[in-house]
Amino acid sequence: MVVVMKPGTAQSEIDRLVRQFETQGLQVGVTKGVDCSILGLVGDTTGVDINKISTNDSVERVMRVSEPYKRANRKFHPEDTVVRVGDVSIGAGSFAVMAGPCSVESEGQVVSVARDVKAAGARLLRGGAFKPRTSPYAFQGMGLEGLELLLKAKAATGLPVVTELMSPHHCQLFEDKVDLIQIGARNMQNFDLLKEVGQLSKPVLLKRGLSASYEEWIMSAEYIMAAGNENVILCERGVRTFETYTRNTLDVSAIPAIKRMSHLPVIVDPSHAAGKYWMVEPLALAAVAAGADGLLIEVHNDPENALCDGQQSLTPQRFENLMGKVRALVDLMGKKMVQ
Repeated sequence: MVVVMKPGTAQSEIDRLVRQFETQGLQVGVTKGVDCSILGLVGDTTGVDINKISTNDSVERVMRVSEPYKRANRKFHPEDTVVRVGDVSIGAGSFAVMAGPCSVESEGQVVSVARDVKAAGARLLRGGAFKPRTSPYAFQGMGLEGLELLLKAKAATGLPVVTELMSPHHCQLFEDKVDLIQIGARNMQNFDLLKEVGQLSKPVLLKRGLSASYEEWIMSAEYIMAAGNENVILCERGVRTFETYTRNTLDVSAIPAIKRMSHLPVIVDPSHAAGKYWMVEPLALAAVAAGADGLLIEVHNDPENALCDGQQSLTPQRFENLMGKVRALVDLMGKKMVQ
């Protein structure tokens, strides 16, 4: 249920209503907008009398929410959320690019790529230290050593680090060392992990599952937010369909759809969507045109010899060329590229 307060309502009256709802066993989230405040009631609201609430002179209107997600719902939070990663803002017109290798392979590799993507305009460094692979015999990443190498690349460039968390056992480690915690597609519905991440203070990048519906995806974000962490970025990375030509099928329609359903920022990973380096550019530009708040792109200095996903990685030169087009299109879309 959503209770919209009239403009200029005193904070004391808002606090009084919050206490009233809490005595009914409800959790209350307060969103302060430019013109009004909104109370989001979470819990069993079947016993709440809408007519009684509406008689309050400070209440503009009351609405029941049919969707099972509350905190991530745009009805609860009409204004776009801005998620800050270090000094980088994502959402509400601020557009950011995250780029780097699929897997960290050596100090020289990750530092070199970090410098190249920063020079081209990326504002966050993505890199895999722990890698979930379909085959148990495939390269699984460098683990803790890979994470330390990412931190060396951060020290060399100043770029905030984005990397994937796979185990609840590493939550505190990531809280201490990682700037943006990625939850991969395979773990989108690992609810125990989501609850643990929800108790951390670092922002979370939540990738859409291989076959997840929009509601399932948002509900996973709700798990994180319900545990206390509301700094969530959603990442569309393609879904599994009957088509086998590409690795996955990029669902461009998810961008405007999710933005209607939720206030959370939406970014796109065109690299994992297609699985082909030459498709990254057109898919990235399509994502920008559809309203995405950012891009997550794989860049490798030697794709032919990459230990993971070289076929979908851009070279630094190709990435630089793409960034020129992205900047122009972001500007055309009325957004601001994070500098």
